[in-house]
Amino acid sequence: MPTKIDYLSTYLRDHRAGATVGVNLARRLAEENADSPYAAFLTLLARQIEDDVATLESYMARFDVEPSMLKDAGAAIAEKLGRLKPNEHLTSYSPLSRLQELEMLRSGVVGKLGLWQALREVSDTDPRLDAAELQALIEKAEAQVAGLTEHQAMASRDAFAD
Repeated sequence: MPTKIDYLSTYLRDHRAGATVGVNLARRLAEENADSPYAAFLTLLARQIEDDVATLESYMARFDVEPSMLKDAGAAIAEKLGRLKPNEHLTSYSPLSRLQELEMLRSGVVGKLGLWQALREVSDTDPRLDAAELQALIEKAEAQVAGLTEHQAMASRDAFAD
């Protein structure tokens, strides 16, 4: 029968795999939009997501949880396959690409927010979980969601408005 640490280990590994997708997507979005009004936000966001992955890995280490190479590899492959979606341009980036990728990244950040909230919920029962740090991570993720929502609206206008 699985234990609570087994569940936590699986949960952390799953989020680590999702973080692989998120960091790759955030970097690519920043690169594809380097000369656009999206550049400053996306560059900062990519850096923040990289920091969040390092924080997640530090929590994993506190619980002696190793990343799953199989899950991380599967996530990286899925992210690359996601690039093959139709965007109305055969070989180039399009306004639709930007919108769809911002939506995907926003979904990932909402998932990360859920992770930090779940860990904070049990932080009073385990000294390896720092409630104040987790609250700061929650607030950072909420700000990231707000920024992504704002930029997603901007990308919608760029893609669809005349």
